[in-house]
Amino acid sequence: MSFASDAPIRTEGLTIGYGDHVILKDVTFSVTSGEIVAVLGGSGCGKSTLLRALIGLLEPLRGSVWIAGRCITGAERDVALRTVRRHIGVLFQYGALLGSLSIADNVAMPLEEFTDLPRRLIEEMVRFKLETVGLGDYAHFMPSELSGGMRKRAALARAMALDPQILFCDEPSAGLDPITAAELDELLMECNRALGITMVVITHELASIETIATRCIMLDKSAQGVIAVGTPEKLKKESTDPRVRAFFHRRPDWLRAADVAPTVSG
Repeated sequence: MSFASDAPIRTEGLTIGYGDHVILKDVTFSVTSGEIVAVLGGSGCGKSTLLRALIGLLEPLRGSVWIAGRCITGAERDVALRTVRRHIGVLFQYGALLGSLSIADNVAMPLEEFTDLPRRLIEEMVRFKLETVGLGDYAHFMPSELSGGMRKRAALARAMALDPQILFCDEPSAGLDPITAAELDELLMECNRALGITMVVITHELASIETIATRCIMLDKSAQGVIAVGTPEKLKKESTDPRVRAFFHRRPDWLRAADVAPTVSG
């Protein structure tokens, strides 16, 4: 699979796992500037494990990861990660807000860690970020005082605090009702349109995939890697791989009836 050398996200021959247990092997792909790429697949296929490798929380067994022009898997891993984390934001599954801090203090954390800005300016930036996600009146609320959707929006404000070039989202719709999930999808698309942020969204939610993704990378547990790449529409309508068709058409009977071969489509 070819990739652009200047892509803000790319992997080469990436093999990841835990100890001797390999989850994904020889994964190579790239994400171009301004794309919203959905990484999808069934439970246990390695979506969240891949995300951990992309943001530097999991060191790969083999291969390399390049983020914002820096290799985060080489000998200078620690230095590279320190630089890269200034340019990325992460929206964790269920928000991962610190329950002992107010919403404003949660959003302020990246600014306090990665900048030398005076407190007054940090407070102004936090206020702006919260207003952007519709939580301007909730700065002093604690996470436990907010609904699930509001916590996700607060977590998005924190992820956007440093005006990142790249945003990683782990199951952003998890635990949300359909309307709230649609509102969050619209917020992510607005960030992409207005700011040109490149996004990688880990998800298995078809409604979100078909709404926000400009391209999909589909993983498969048995293949231990990528089995399809393409737009949601192309994969849904044109793929002949029974695993891809079963996923996009919600037809597990198609998968059970098929003689699945480990090929890559798209």
